[in-house]
Amino acid sequence: MLEKREFYINGQWVAPSVPNDFEVIDPSTEEPCAVISLGGEADTNAAVAAARAALPGWMKMPVAERIGYVAKLLDVYVARAEDLAQAISAEMGAPIDMARSQQFGAGAFHLKNFIRAAEAFEFEGPLSERDQNTQIIHEAVGVAALITPWNWPMNQITLKVGAAAVAGCTMVLKPSEQSPLNAMVFAEMMDEAGFPDGVFNLVNGDGPGVGSQLSAHPDVDMVSFTGSTQAGRLISINAADTIKRVHLELGGKGANLIFADADEKAVKRGVLHMMNNTGQSCNAPSRMLVQRPIYDQAVETAREVAEKVTVGSAHDEGRHIGPVVNEVQWTKIQDLIQKGIDEGATLVTGGTGRPDGLNKGYFVKPTVFADVTNDMTIAREEIFGPVLSILPFDTEEEAIGIANDTPYGLTNYVQSTDNDRRRRLARQLRSGMVEMNGESRGAGAPFGGMKQSGNGREGGAWGIEDFLEVKAVSGWAAE
Repeated sequence: MLEKREFYINGQWVAPSVPNDFEVIDPSTEEPCAVISLGGEADTNAAVAAARAALPGWMKMPVAERIGYVAKLLDVYVARAEDLAQAISAEMGAPIDMARSQQFGAGAFHLKNFIRAAEAFEFEGPLSERDQNTQIIHEAVGVAALITPWNWPMNQITLKVGAAAVAGCTMVLKPSEQSPLNAMVFAEMMDEAGFPDGVFNLVNGDGPGVGSQLSAHPDVDMVSFTGSTQAGRLISINAADTIKRVHLELGGKGANLIFADADEKAVKRGVLHMMNNTGQSCNAPSRMLVQRPIYDQAVETAREVAEKVTVGSAHDEGRHIGPVVNEVQWTKIQDLIQKGIDEGATLVTGGTGRPDGLNKGYFVKPTVFADVTNDMTIAREEIFGPVLSILPFDTEEEAIGIANDTPYGLTNYVQSTDNDRRRRLARQLRSGMVEMNGESRGAGAPFGGMKQSGNGREGGAWGIEDFLEVKAVSGWAAE
């Protein structure tokens, strides 16, 4: 079993101020795969102090030099691909092939996009062509606390670290205690890339401990958090006394609107997207809204596709889904599946309990419900497992009403061959992102939501802006 108790503070690996061991559980086996230490207030204070001391020098460094550090980080990141994949697979259950491609690949993708966006970003310039005497300066917010989740760990760490670094912020990262090993590999990469001491710091801990200490800390200027809406609410309350900037990327309950004129692969695409990463994605299309003329066929197609999704150990190669991250999540998902049955939804396939042949590990049956109504618990709550709810609709207006009838607003999806309809829907769906006909958003597009899905945007130029303050200076060009 790995022993990784140290924290990365001010360019050094240091022992925790007070030992507080925490076992990292392999969800495929339910056995410990590593032991870390959870930090205390002294560790948090040391990391923040290091970041605060490093801030003036890092802010003053020319942007091109900061970009150079991120470019070096990208080189190191690519070289450590297998180390990252193995860590992610063991600690949060992503199948190893998926960890090598999607989980690892997301981080490389974001770092490349930040380099490109930063090179084109105007950090300083005149207010306008007419007013050359007022200078607009974008400068770092300051010390940023980065609190990241377990489900897409490198995706979220790179979205925050890459943007903060090129913006000139110094950082304290608190990864999820459920998946901390990849973050510790990442800290080794930051060290190898040569970032100045104190620019990047890592302290392991849980939300009530290090997370709360960071969000309330008077020397932290910004909190960037990805996780549950409940935790985001608590962070906002905790940060209020110091009026610090709070960026939140929270939960979702995405609607996937499938019209009768959708392409023949739309339903299959929606089911597989839902099941990817074992349903543990905030932007998962968990509510499939199907127009009534094709509803029965869509339900049958969804059943066929879901029943072909295989489940197995994260350590095995192949195109299967792995376990969910831990026992707490597994129990929550089981309870919600049972709630769907109890509230009258039609169980098309799947259900409670582990898949056949798997009597250990936090494995969940790929599950599809039909005849769901939008007031059912499975249509309201974020399940965060491989569970799809199918709802019928008749008209475009009805579909919009169902889709928007949710406290969340992260990602919605539209499947139709009618260009005018898709554009109408894109304007009316209340979400930060709309993906249509299976086409991914472009590189550097902003990621983030509305309503209780959070605020702020990550990725590309928008992600950099989130870590910047805007300063207006008069008398710039005056003689």
